[in-house]
Amino acid sequence: MLRYRVPDFERLTLRQKQYAYCLSQAALAGRDILWDQNCRYNLPIRRMLEAVYVGYEGNRECEEFRQFEVYLKRVWFSNGIHHHYGCEKFHPGFSEAFLREALQSVGYPADEDLLKVIFDVSVLPKRVNQAESEDLLLTSACNYYAPGITQVEAEQFYAEKKKADGPHPVMHGMNSRLERDEKGTLVERVWKSDGMYGKAIRNIVGWLRKAREFAENEEQCKVIDKLVDFYESGDLAMFDQYTIAWVGQTEGDIDFTNGFTEVYGDPLGLKASWEGYVNIKDQKATQRCEKLSQNAQWFEDHSPTSPQFKKKECRGVSAKVVEAVMLGGDLYPSSAIGINLPNSNWVRQEHGSKSVTIGNLTEAYAQAARGSGFREEFVFDDETRTLMDKYEDALDDLHTDLHECLGHGSGQLLPGTDPDALKAYGSTIEEARADLFALYYLPDERLVSLGLTPDGEAYKSQYYGYLMNGLLTQMVRIEPGNQIEEAHMRNRALIARWLLAHAPEAMRLVRRQEKTYLQILDYPVLRMHVGQLLAEIQRIKSEGDYEAARDLVETYAISIDPRLHEEILARYRQLNLAPYKGFINPRYRVVRDAQGQVTDIKVEYGEAYADQMLRYSRENEKNGD
Repeated sequence: MLRYRVPDFERLTLRQKQYAYCLSQAALAGRDILWDQNCRYNLPIRRMLEAVYVGYEGNRECEEFRQFEVYLKRVWFSNGIHHHYGCEKFHPGFSEAFLREALQSVGYPADEDLLKVIFDVSVLPKRVNQAESEDLLLTSACNYYAPGITQVEAEQFYAEKKKADGPHPVMHGMNSRLERDEKGTLVERVWKSDGMYGKAIRNIVGWLRKAREFAENEEQCKVIDKLVDFYESGDLAMFDQYTIAWVGQTEGDIDFTNGFTEVYGDPLGLKASWEGYVNIKDQKATQRCEKLSQNAQWFEDHSPTSPQFKKKECRGVSAKVVEAVMLGGDLYPSSAIGINLPNSNWVRQEHGSKSVTIGNLTEAYAQAARGSGFREEFVFDDETRTLMDKYEDALDDLHTDLHECLGHGSGQLLPGTDPDALKAYGSTIEEARADLFALYYLPDERLVSLGLTPDGEAYKSQYYGYLMNGLLTQMVRIEPGNQIEEAHMRNRALIARWLLAHAPEAMRLVRRQEKTYLQILDYPVLRMHVGQLLAEIQRIKSEGDYEAARDLVETYAISIDPRLHEEILARYRQLNLAPYKGFINPRYRVVRDAQGQVTDIKVEYGEAYADQMLRYSRENEKNGD
């Protein structure tokens, strides 16, 4: 667990601090929505586990309790009983007998259904299952569809809705749970103020309205008003109006997102998880992103993709580097380091997009990685390690900028292409498209001329680190016997393995002293192949070529060589490093004078992980459903 600092918070005026504070409270208020979305048993299991953690007076030093504590902290970290990345259910290291005894000792009833979910490995084993030969809904534990609804039923339901779409289609299903009514007919239970998750959403809305009182400008007020209208109505057309207003609002130091956003948690890629975060613009670092956004049309025009798939006019591309003020929902405690929104294709096409790189998070990651021994263990030679030590931190940030600012915003769908045509493979293909765009341009002389890279050698550090991760080191995040499930991990594996297969003259895996390493032989040739794969993946996206998407993902992105996996895990264990990192949020304390007037808001960094999780649970139990 890492802490991130928010040094620019102190330079804000009191009014700005109040605006950021209220938005931060709104970003925390929907926490339990995500927990319920991830699995319908998550909230009652969390309540049960926290009751034991707080009240147990037995031997807290015994191995059973220590394993119980590990399990609870993993559940907290993943917002539920399934791994946040791998999606497999956690297996407790303590016995069912211990939990029963502990529950009895604190006077908490032992729910047999919950105990079965925790201890029976056959019950709800995967939060999101994407195995090609199985029904993705019947075999996934996520709570976006009522039990018993099949994949075919859901796909047919939303295919019917899309028949009435015009040139500005809404994102069907984004803010609802699909259920059956008393007659067995499929219906949507919408997430809104007077619908599902209503109490939590009303709390979010209350904080948004308080934030509005301290907004920096009228455009921010307009964004909040439209978001509140969406939360109260559940109208997806209103959500599009909110995203248009949000894209157009670029003035001011403080920005935020709040709502149903990413679809990685739905095996069909339709329904969006709840998230919220607040940020402050990093004025100096943003100059880097602004150079990219100002040159967006040049990058689009010089892409190796087919002309018919390129945008003739790149509109409204804005980008900035920010400091996170608060992380919430699906961005907490494990967070993205870059974000590009909105997700609606037509809104992006006609109104543009916003991209952010979260600088204080990338800095925290970089600080944690220094001196770990990781590069000494996995990088092929001293020359490459020297290159990475010199350039990689800066190139990591630039890769994120290119990925978010230009990659996701590049290209266009052909007329008539369904944005959801790639179905379960859509998220992996989209992430691969953005990463390939970044990888293709990192070596370009244009970046040197813009002052974004120091020289023509720097990109090699990013190529090596990225491909080593995709081929080897990201496997440390996967349990033995499992396959790659998460879309970003599949994307990295797809790119690296495709290049390994198609560019043997440029890169290879070598064995030395019984260890496997990546060796890159020809970086310029590798870039040429990156361009070829980018062109093909853009074609797949633009044409909605489901079969080609499935072939790429199934061939390169999923399976793992068990012997290579065992080797990488053994080497990593020797380093005593955690494969995942997450963040503890700062706590903001309101300072008042004798008359009760707010005089300041202070940032505090001392709250412990367990204390923060328990506090959030208490606050959301009071204000949520």
